[in-house]
Amino acid sequence: MRISLMTTCLVDVMAPDVARATVTLLERLGHEVVYDKRQTCCGQMHTNSGYFTEAAPVVRSFVDTFEPSLDSIDAIVMPSGSCTGCVRDQHVAVARHEGDSELEERAAAVASKTYELSELLVDVLKVTDVGAYFPHSVTYHPTCHSMRFLKVGARPLKLLRAVEGIEVRNLPESDTCCGFGGTFSVKNDATSDAMVTDKAANVVASGADFVVAGDASCLMNIGGKLRRTGAAPRSIHLAQILASTTEDPFVPAETILGRESR
Repeated sequence: MRISLMTTCLVDVMAPDVARATVTLLERLGHEVVYDKRQTCCGQMHTNSGYFTEAAPVVRSFVDTFEPSLDSIDAIVMPSGSCTGCVRDQHVAVARHEGDSELEERAAAVASKTYELSELLVDVLKVTDVGAYFPHSVTYHPTCHSMRFLKVGARPLKLLRAVEGIEVRNLPESDTCCGFGGTFSVKNDATSDAMVTDKAANVVASGADFVVAGDASCLMNIGGKLRRTGAAPRSIHLAQILASTTEDPFVPAETILGRESR
């Protein structure tokens, strides 16, 4: 398959290893990955805050970037449940809010080919065992948008449980929010901190070496709290685990996500 990578703003700026891991993984599985350098933001910050009019030019820019290539690619992949949720659930809503039927139709076409990483692997590529190797214990945090917007369900866990050497541990209160929520963590910082404090405590209680998720934003939030409190678990993106093999094992080190990088 020919797959177009949308890195997302946060991954591009704060966690580029997640994008590199996504490319490594998909190419190892035999697929061609293309990257359009014109890509910018999906507009999630605007749409989540209710600024649909202000989001419209951002949505149009996104559609202008990806829509022309729809005939030459099989899918668009985003290593982020929240950004994928924005494209799939909010772009059409923004266009409709602005009364732009042309943009609405084009946005729907782009959305129909856009997938979060675990969706792409399990539903489109029909694979759960990607040949990964990760000899560590992990606990999985289902991020809010992936769980509630996209309903990815057990897809990430199916992928994780097929990894050689891994031990997947249950996360207490796994379905509760980590408190990031983009602008929520800025506007409601005290509440956000209380939420991530609880989430970090549950990660520690799991006894896992790593907390894994499909969104770098949530991992940045959880990993930051773990680091500031001196807790042992580290945060890691699903793509980074799935990209790790016996020939090219993941080597933990310090990064923005917590304490891990290649």
